[in-house]
Amino acid sequence: MSIEYSSSVDHPIEAVFAWHERPGAFARLVPPWQPVRLVEEAGSLADGRAVIGLPGGIRWVAQHGGYNPPRRFVDDLVSLPLHWHHVHSFTPEGPSRTRVTDTVTTPVPAALLRSTFAHRHIQLRDDLDAIAQLRQLDPATRTVAVTGSSGLVGTALCAFLSTAGHRVIRLVRRVPRMDGERAWNPDDPDPGNFEGVDAVVHLAGASIAGRFSEQHKRAIASSRIEPTRRLADAVARSRGPRVLLVASAIGYYGSDRGDELLDEASGRGSGFLADVVAQWESATERAVDAGLRVVTVRTGVVLSGRGGMLKLLRPVFLAGLGGRIGTGSQWLSWIDLDDLTDVYARALVDEHLAGALNAVAPAPVQNKEFSATLAQVLHRPALVPVPKSALGFVVGAEGVQEVACASQRVAPRRLGAAGFRFRRPRLQDSLRHQLGRRLGGIEPTR
Repeated sequence: MSIEYSSSVDHPIEAVFAWHERPGAFARLVPPWQPVRLVEEAGSLADGRAVIGLPGGIRWVAQHGGYNPPRRFVDDLVSLPLHWHHVHSFTPEGPSRTRVTDTVTTPVPAALLRSTFAHRHIQLRDDLDAIAQLRQLDPATRTVAVTGSSGLVGTALCAFLSTAGHRVIRLVRRVPRMDGERAWNPDDPDPGNFEGVDAVVHLAGASIAGRFSEQHKRAIASSRIEPTRRLADAVARSRGPRVLLVASAIGYYGSDRGDELLDEASGRGSGFLADVVAQWESATERAVDAGLRVVTVRTGVVLSGRGGMLKLLRPVFLAGLGGRIGTGSQWLSWIDLDDLTDVYARALVDEHLAGALNAVAPAPVQNKEFSATLAQVLHRPALVPVPKSALGFVVGAEGVQEVACASQRVAPRRLGAAGFRFRRPRLQDSLRHQLGRRLGGIEPTR
């Protein structure tokens, strides 16, 4: 049985094929709701092998071949007793338009593959569009060092930067195991880590999720403030990178500002996270004083089917147990993971961006609207409100106030002024893309 999926992108065939050949392409195409992980990326589309980890320790090994650039490459499943022959074809439809076609011969029913290939084609189109916009702003490629590269945001960002043609160096807290990795010690970073590096992206830090015990709060603060200060100092002393992008958080504005619309000019709020974020951002001063362009990316709730809040909520709502938290009136400022990677990529090349930058979608929603929209996307009711008292048993009273019931209505004013274009500015569009619940979209040609 053959299944064919086809769509057109407004980019030359050479650019489309080259994107597939760069490191990170496979990672960018994996649907975020699928429980798979990339174990080993193929070194070549001509004869390399890609290894994918499936649940239960199963390995999917795809052997590449049929290489005919920029027209075609093939992969065959060689590790399981399942026939899978996948032909990737590229056909020019003019000097700046290409038809991309996936033809798969397999006994797997087409119905089970439709959402996967719809996602792949949409992701390819959106990534190519985003890369083209960045190159209009600045066509130069850079060497970028990234901390926290194995996290949710780091994994997506490294893959996107690689497919955009940048060289990515992952700073890891272990012995490097592959090309493109350098060991670094967050307690005493070596300026030599940044030799030949144009920009540094600092994403590392302990997860904020969890019960707000004194131990957890110390971990949140200690993994951010002093490591950022030491990193900024090392980068400044290295005299290599000219740009430092540091992950920050909208927790800066405090946990309850009511209906006040907050932007980068709004004052600091009160509470534990507001204090931590203020110190975290101040820790970059050494790099600022040394003349680096420093951007602190104040991030809202990141939506991805691969991790974070959405991954936790999905099974709850699928079971019909989802609903608003408390009154549901608290504001949630969110951002799609792909838009967040675009924000970092834009901040990397846009010389006009420096200082605080709100990384949130332009349409924050109240918790009750978020819950209703998620339930609608998953075709489930949202009838089970969660009382604050119940959350207190899980995250503690301070965790309820600071995270679970925080209300922050934040606007991306500086991104808007810079003409930044969001891929998914509406909540429903983000949820459908991240959870594989698109309406319409790209359909199989047969």
